[in-house]
Amino acid sequence: METLRQKYHAIAQALADLYGTPVWEQRLSPVDELVDCILSQSTTDTNRDRAFAQLKARFPTWEAVRDAPVEDVIEAIRAAGLSAQKGPRIQEALRHIERERGAITLDFLDALPMAEAKAWLTHIHGVGPKTAAIVLCFAFNRPAFPVDTHVHRVAGRLGLIGPKTSADRAHDELEALVPPETYYAAHLNLIAHGRQVCQARRPLCERCPLTEWCDFYQQTVKPGGGAAGRKGIRNTSRRGNSASRVRAKTTDGQR
Repeated sequence: METLRQKYHAIAQALADLYGTPVWEQRLSPVDELVDCILSQSTTDTNRDRAFAQLKARFPTWEAVRDAPVEDVIEAIRAAGLSAQKGPRIQEALRHIERERGAITLDFLDALPMAEAKAWLTHIHGVGPKTAAIVLCFAFNRPAFPVDTHVHRVAGRLGLIGPKTSADRAHDELEALVPPETYYAAHLNLIAHGRQVCQARRPLCERCPLTEWCDFYQQTVKPGGGAAGRKGIRNTSRRGNSASRVRAKTTDGQR
């Protein structure tokens, strides 16, 4: 494990050199973050943002969303796609929170031990480990490490998690490996690398500065296939912390 930690430290430093070190700031309240995560499933960031803005413009409070005819909620979030699934899911999440707490608020999660906070969130229908981690990390700056499709792919190729490790299991493995105080920055930098370099269909290994530590490159890519470099890779985390709007786009297993 110590050797793996040393490997991760070298990778994290290389990513920080490339993308900077994002600094946490709360952009959304906890309930807003939860709804935003539900909208983000299986869509683009742009469509998620449009749907979230339209939902907030249509309904003045989350109580109004909870009580609205489901058809109105579906219409308001149509831009996000899968609105017929996401609309009822959002309403049920809001009702679940109020049933359990007496009000639509998640502020109490900040005082719970991490395991309890995660368990509380994942008892909401449609909320899995990834969404729970995003809410805790992004809304509270608590030490939870979200694993989306990019993080799972990049961590797997690098050998930071096992080749058969599921996305759900990867949350535990990466939380054990990555220093907790760096979860936020590590999550965003791995996403940035997955989007810009370590892409799903054709990883741009010839541009990647991580090949020295990458299991995929060492075992699969033909040696001498191209010099690792940084040309053309954009810095996404030094422009007003714009990386803080990066969100996972895939589902939590439709739970």
